[in-house]
Amino acid sequence: MDPALSHVSVDDIENTLNQVAEIKAARVVVSPEGLIQEIHVLALPTKSPKQLVRDIESTLMARFGVPVDHRKISIAQLGAESMPTGAEAGNFRARIISVNEHVSGVRASVAVVLEIEGSEYIGQASGPASQTIRTRLVAQATLDAAEQYTDGEYSFALEDVAIIQLGKERAAVSCVTLVSPPGEQTYAGSALVRQNEKDSIVRATLDAINRRLGLLTTS
Repeated sequence: MDPALSHVSVDDIENTLNQVAEIKAARVVVSPEGLIQEIHVLALPTKSPKQLVRDIESTLMARFGVPVDHRKISIAQLGAESMPTGAEAGNFRARIISVNEHVSGVRASVAVVLEIEGSEYIGQASGPASQTIRTRLVAQATLDAAEQYTDGEYSFALEDVAIIQLGKERAAVSCVTLVSPPGEQTYAGSALVRQNEKDSIVRATLDAINRRLGLLTTS
């Protein structure tokens, strides 16, 4: 059973939650015994509800030492039209932790680890070990990690990916279609080859979807 709020007021909790970047409004409902029964939150669509619930749990534990059952937290998110536009919106970013490829006989597998909003997601893909397919597998593993961030509510389809020559430079280019409830949207991204081809393929694929990931709203 959750402990009673003997050392903190509802106002303190609501004011603390309202300081979380994504939260626009918060309301806490307690029982006559002082137990948290419900937490209702209105939030911007910049983070998945699952991640936001974890942030709320962590915030209340760190600030007040109050554990909360995640089932008591209700998240309502505003639509994408509520988000700032242009320079105010900022850019979503995923950080590359590692890119690993393993070839066994005629099969290849790729694992891409991304850090998104403080959590790590491991994307995987496998297929024939031809050079062309291995290039696609890197991009597909990247998209698999991104899909995990959205908890499967959105799907990314790799249209094409390639390493091309641009003057004296080589670059990775990636074309990705975002499949969501409203329909399909296609985006392209690119990245110059600096460290190695695999790294540039991941960066090009992320470049194609970075501008949209921050607006994905459900988990």
